[in-house]
Amino acid sequence: MQRAESRLSPFLGWAKEIAAVVVIAVVLSFLIKTFLFRAFFIPSPSMASTLEVDDRIFVNLMVPGPFDLTRGDVVVFRDTKAWLPAKPAGGSTGPVGSVSEGLTFLGLLPDTSEQHLVKRIIGLPGDHVVCCSTSRQVTVNGATLNETYINSVEPARAQDFDVIVPDGKIWVMGDNRNHSADSRAHLDADGGFIDIADVEGKAAVTAWPLDRLKVLDNYPEVFRHVPAPESR
Repeated sequence: MQRAESRLSPFLGWAKEIAAVVVIAVVLSFLIKTFLFRAFFIPSPSMASTLEVDDRIFVNLMVPGPFDLTRGDVVVFRDTKAWLPAKPAGGSTGPVGSVSEGLTFLGLLPDTSEQHLVKRIIGLPGDHVVCCSTSRQVTVNGATLNETYINSVEPARAQDFDVIVPDGKIWVMGDNRNHSADSRAHLDADGGFIDIADVEGKAAVTAWPLDRLKVLDNYPEVFRHVPAPESR
């Protein structure tokens, strides 16, 4: 009996260590997902070539919050304006569905919910955003933007608009302009504006696939010459 117990002791000690590591990893993952970063899956080409279909990104949940949003930030936001079709009922069921939902909740799998969108901020509260200038480019507070992040595969078709961003809102556009149903396409839904309160966070990195691993740029040089909005 003592020999059997002595043989089990190392195994039990090893099992306890593994269990402790797993518990700590799950707790840390949950805390990181809740307070720092969250994974998302890119389902559409609206941000190509910055973000491609099937990319996995990590979103910094500290923005907005302790850190302010800036023009050029790529943000993920909740679809409270009904830009997307209603999400179909159902989904994965049974043990597989439960495990998938649990891992997503913990932040170990990307959120594949279709009720989130990802776009780039072009206008902040108070900004006067117009398309188009005489050169068929977007202007913010009278300054023409040289938008080097726009998908270069096909020239962006100009779509006229002239808006002033209200307090607590942002104006967003996709980098793949010809294939992005963004603020321009939803002028009838709250003027095309997104509530800052609906922003989940700022997209920080593309984490998967590995050959696309990169930090996402907010192109400060594009917006550096934009003046502050006029008081209204």
